[in-house]
Amino acid sequence: MLKKDQATPSENNVNSGQLYLGIELSRKQWKLGFSDGKGRRARIVTIAARDWEAFQGEVEKARQRFALPASAGVKSCYEAGREGFWIHRALEQLGIENLVIDAASIDVKRRKRAKTDRKDAEQLVRQLIRYCQGEGDVWSVVRVPTVESEDARHLHRDMAVLKRERQQHRMRIQSLLFTQGLDVQVTPKLMKQLDSLRCWNGEPLPESMKERIRREYLRLEAAEQDLVTLKKQQQAKLKTDKTVAIEKVRKLQRLRGVAMTSSWVFVMEFFGWRQFRNRREVGSALGMAPTPYQSGDSAREQGISRAGNRRVRTMAVEIAWSWLRYQPQSQLSRWYQNRFASAGQRMRRIGIVAMARRLMVDLWRYIELDKAPEGALLKAKA
Repeated sequence: MLKKDQATPSENNVNSGQLYLGIELSRKQWKLGFSDGKGRRARIVTIAARDWEAFQGEVEKARQRFALPASAGVKSCYEAGREGFWIHRALEQLGIENLVIDAASIDVKRRKRAKTDRKDAEQLVRQLIRYCQGEGDVWSVVRVPTVESEDARHLHRDMAVLKRERQQHRMRIQSLLFTQGLDVQVTPKLMKQLDSLRCWNGEPLPESMKERIRREYLRLEAAEQDLVTLKKQQQAKLKTDKTVAIEKVRKLQRLRGVAMTSSWVFVMEFFGWRQFRNRREVGSALGMAPTPYQSGDSAREQGISRAGNRRVRTMAVEIAWSWLRYQPQSQLSRWYQNRFASAGQRMRRIGIVAMARRLMVDLWRYIELDKAPEGALLKAKA
């Protein structure tokens, strides 16, 4: 999830003895680009990845190179990637003010260009200086969750992976059988009857194929068993935990059309750790912000930006369809029906995205301001 202009960049930092550092990460080596922000060419050095002793040594050498006092502050940045946020936390422990940058928000030349880690480090430190001088829109900065908030995401993400794996195993078994003219559903009964199945010509299934299907089914059973275990853990957390995030999950589930999976994803990925000031920030963090294209007499819409949290965005669209079914008398459902119900299939799909954005704004107001969506019904208490 991204933010723009979340914090006002410090003014006049280039004249206050500040060291700027752009870090280009890779698996084996890191490129460090240093500058004092006074127009001199950046100092580029290479260190082994995760060698913090060498890192601190290079910071001190850079202070000496640019004639900065030992007390001069350091501001750094790196692009968000597979390293996640542990480097950000390590830098903060060293007293370095760090930014994690959305790589897709960094401008690149449209011409064919040379690209090296050295050039990328130079570009990072140049743009960091511009950002700190007040150009807040030079890129988008990623919000860093707390360790606890990041850890809370693993449960539902693991469940999503297992659901995909379960479907993959089923489809793989069905595909193997389909090559022999058999169109059947994958059930425990099928596995018991595997030896009696016959191909298109009445011949029994080849032995190697049957062994492969049995191995595939064992993997399917393992995925299903893990999924059952995780669901029990999720239910136990919902009943016993008293954290703020779990309370928000419970609150969302009071609304008809919102159940365990959707409420858990919305809170753990979105509402549980992010603080929004207005509806525009909600839409932007979802990636449901418009992207107009205007040039001269040409003007068109390019759709939504998709720059936000894709898991929440996907779930929001699913729940928007569910909302139409379970909350037909709500103001939001009536708005959709009046505007898009009589339109074509393409317009209905466009309309449901607009409705999903509005719904997420309403859910945010419900969680933070205790203001239920207009016309929405609550579930009857058990």
